[in-house]
Amino acid sequence: MRIFATTIATETNTFSPLPTSMDAYREGVFYRPGEHPNDAPRMCTAPLFVGRQRAAAEGFTLVEGSCFAASPAGTTNRADYEAMRDEVLEQLRAALPLDGVLLGLHGAMVAHGYDDVEGDIARRVRAIVGPDCVVGMELDPHCHLTLERVRHCDIIILYKEFPHTDVVDRAEDLLTLVLATIRKQVRPVMSMYDCRQIGSYPTTLPLMRAFVDRMMAMEGKDGILSISIGHCFPYADVAELGGRILVVVDGDKAKADRLATTIGEEFVSMRGRTAPPYLEIDQGITAALAANAHPVVMADPADNAGGGAPSDNTSILRRLIERDVDGAALGPIWDPIAVRLCFDAGIGASIPLRFGGKIGPASGAPVDAMVTVTGLKRDCWQTFGPTQSPLGDCAAIKVGGVEVVLISNRTQALGLELFRNVGIEPTERRMLVVKSTNHFMAAFGPIAKQVLYIDADGPIPRDYRKIPYTKVQRPIWPLDDETSPGLIF
Repeated sequence: MRIFATTIATETNTFSPLPTSMDAYREGVFYRPGEHPNDAPRMCTAPLFVGRQRAAAEGFTLVEGSCFAASPAGTTNRADYEAMRDEVLEQLRAALPLDGVLLGLHGAMVAHGYDDVEGDIARRVRAIVGPDCVVGMELDPHCHLTLERVRHCDIIILYKEFPHTDVVDRAEDLLTLVLATIRKQVRPVMSMYDCRQIGSYPTTLPLMRAFVDRMMAMEGKDGILSISIGHCFPYADVAELGGRILVVVDGDKAKADRLATTIGEEFVSMRGRTAPPYLEIDQGITAALAANAHPVVMADPADNAGGGAPSDNTSILRRLIERDVDGAALGPIWDPIAVRLCFDAGIGASIPLRFGGKIGPASGAPVDAMVTVTGLKRDCWQTFGPTQSPLGDCAAIKVGGVEVVLISNRTQALGLELFRNVGIEPTERRMLVVKSTNHFMAAFGPIAKQVLYIDADGPIPRDYRKIPYTKVQRPIWPLDDETSPGLIF
C-alpha cells in the first residue's frame, strides 16, 4: 500500500496590504521530500507527520511530497503558487501507483487567478491519481468549504477546536479513515449544509464547547465517521465564503443528508451568540486596572497576524503609555527594523526608537519614544498545542511601565514563550495584551485571571458588515437579515 502526503497552505486575507510571495513560504514552512522535522508538525503538515509515524506499524509506504506554508497575509503571487503546485503534482505523478493521498491544506488560500486554491489542488490531484485512489484532506475550520474540493475528495476532516489544538488528532482521524477506505472496511459518503452565515465560533466559550462536544460524541457510532464544522474565514472576498457543516458517514447518503441538515439548522439557530463581547480600548484598560488579580489578558483580534493583519497597530499601546499604566506587557509587534536597532544597541541601552505603525493607515501612527532594551534573543519559537511557530529574532523594550515584545517573523501571540524568550514572565505582569483572536487561549487562558476582548481599530474588524465584499454570494447573515440555508451536496 502506497500513500502520498503533501502540504501547500496559507490563510489569505484578500484585503491585506501584505502580498504573499515565495519568500513568505521560505520564512514559514519550506521542506522538500524527507526534510520535514521529526519533532512536531508544522503549519498544516500534520497528515504527513502522522503518516510518517504510523507507516511501518500499519503496513503502508508513505511517499513524502514537498511541504510549503506561509503565515496568513494577502493573496499569493500566481507564479509562486503555480510553481509550488506543479512541483507537488510532479512528485505525485512520480509516486504512482498510489492507494491514497493525504492533503494537509488550510482551506482559505487564495492566489492571483485562483480564488479556490484547495479546490484547484484537489481537482488536479484527482485527475492524476484516478477515481479509485482514496483522497483525504485535512482543513482548518476557518476555511472556505467549497463544492469543488468536496467533489474531488473522498474524505475531508476539519479541526474541531478553536484554538486549533487538535490538528494532530484530526490528522489521525483522517489517516484512519483513509486506511479503512482503502481496505474496503468503510465506504465514506459526504453531505454538506450551507448555513449562509459569517461568524466567530471560539470553542473556549460555553455554547460552542457544548456544540462541538455533542458532535464528537456522535462520531464512531451508527455509521457516522466524521462531523466537521466550517466556521469560514471572514476576511476573504470569495464566492463560497460562509459557515458550512460537512458530514461523512459509511455508505448511506440519505442518512448523511439528514444529519447534515439537523446539525446545520442548530448551527444557524446559534447566530449572534457564539462570539465574546468586545470592549473599546479605554474600557478594556479601565476594566483590567480594576481587576483584583493578575494577569488580566486583553486580546487585540483586529491586529491579529493569524488573520492576515500586519501586527504593528499601535492604538492600544499608545493608550497604555498615555495613561501611564504600570506592569503591562504587550506583544507581538512586528517590526524587523526596530528589532535590528535593538540588537545593535544591546541589552540595557536606552535609545530613541520609532516602532510599529509601518504598513498602512490601519497600523496607526508609529510610536516615538526613549526605550530601554531589556531582552534580546535570536531564532525564537513559541509553541501552539503540538506545533511550533517561529518568531525570528526578538527584542523586549520598556517604555515607562509598559514592556513590548518586538518580533522579526510576523505571527500572532500563541505561546507563553513569546514573552519568556526575552525575559518577561507573563504570570508576574498585571496586564498582558496579546495580538490574537482566540488561539492565545490555549496557553494564556490557563494563567489568566480574567480575559477581555478589545475592539480596536486594526485592519480586521469584528463587525463583518464593515468589510467591502464584492464576490460573496448573497444573501448571507449578518450582511442580510433573511437567508436561505440548505443542503448543497
